[in-house]
Amino acid sequence: MPSSTKVVKEIEFHQQAALEFEAATDWYQKRSPWAARQFVAEITRALDGILETPERWPRGLAETRRFVLKRFPFAIIYREHSSIIQVIAVAHGRRRPGYWKDRL
Repeated sequence: MPSSTKVVKEIEFHQQAALEFEAATDWYQKRSPWAARQFVAEITRALDGILETPERWPRGLAETRRFVLKRFPFAIIYREHSSIIQVIAVAHGRRRPGYWKDRL
């Protein structure tokens, strides 16, 4: 009987997405260390969900997908490659839509 093996992918952040994540974490940290911890935990849960079922969230431009956080006004914009999940943006909901398109 053939066994099904699931390919485990890794998360790779675009440089600008990593900076967005750090800036948001710093912003929350300055206002409330508790909120900063909650933000990081929410991002971590989102990334775990994306790794588990990357095709679950709606498609967008250039095969990107969008995972909208529930407790914070951010979305993770990502795309799936054969061996990695690339995070294109950690986008604030009030920032100009699609500002990250030049990263594709």
